[in-house]
Amino acid sequence: MKTRLILSMLVGATALVFAPLPARADTVRQVDPKQKKVVNATQISPSEWSEAAEKLISNLLSSDVLARIENPPAIMAISRVRNDTTMQIDIDSLTKKIRVALNQSGKILTTTTVGLGGKAEDPLAKEAAEYAQFMGGEKQETRMPDFTLSGKIQESRVKQGRETLITYTFQLSLTDVRSGLAIWEAEEAIAKTSRKGGISW
Repeated sequence: MKTRLILSMLVGATALVFAPLPARADTVRQVDPKQKKVVNATQISPSEWSEAAEKLISNLLSSDVLARIENPPAIMAISRVRNDTTMQIDIDSLTKKIRVALNQSGKILTTTTVGLGGKAEDPLAKEAAEYAQFMGGEKQETRMPDFTLSGKIQESRVKQGRETLITYTFQLSLTDVRSGLAIWEAEEAIAKTSRKGGISW
């Protein structure tokens, strides 16, 4: 009798251990991309990065450097935009936003067949132009860039007692390809104060 009781208890315990867990539906929460709320002091909201990029675009378009080109609109190639922070930043999205705004301004166009390290953003367009020239067909005139755009995002931390001032600086430089000189530079900073028990900005 005891043996049967023990066997029954073991079978019941085994069934509980290997019983399938109830299905749990994944919860998806919609987030407003324009919100400025951050999870912690090391994160910046998408709207803050967009705002910084828009200010840099406005600064460049309001300058007179693009009006100096002999054969407008000016042609620009994207160089390296480096992330020197502890954050994971979608650099491609930021540079794409800047490119779209510049192209829509009519003052500057960006090339997709000239890229850093010889890598074209649009390899098919580059191959098509090269193939047309090789076959002796209609000559494809490819304008080389007048300018290159480069930049970096830096992070600095300054501790003062229990508080830490965290500053993220988005810097851009426009270089004249012929002279190799930076003819325009600008930066935008986003600062936050981190303290134990809360964040302020």
